Amino acid sequence: MPFSELIGYLAATLTTCSFVPQAWHTFRTRDVSGISLGMYSVFTAGVALWLAYGLALGAWPIVIANAVTLVLASTILGMKLLYGARRDD
Repeated sequence: MPFSELIGYLAATLTTCSFVPQAWHTFRTRDVSGISLGMYSVFTAGVALWLAYGLALGAWPIVIANAVTLVLASTILGMKLLYGARRDD
């Protein structure tokens, strides 16, 4: 494996894993008050585009990292929409 690809996988692992604590905390507490709906909406769309870009290039570090990040970010966004709407009632 080329060194540049190893760096890509390491970067992908670290940035993707950074979302796990937020997703877990949000799932466990249902507290979405500190999460920006606008930011997570734009971020999730951006991650989806990074995934498409990675697929177009066949760049597996980009594909894997953004596929997992898209799941995590979409989960957080979904909880913001679901639990945020309940608190606005």
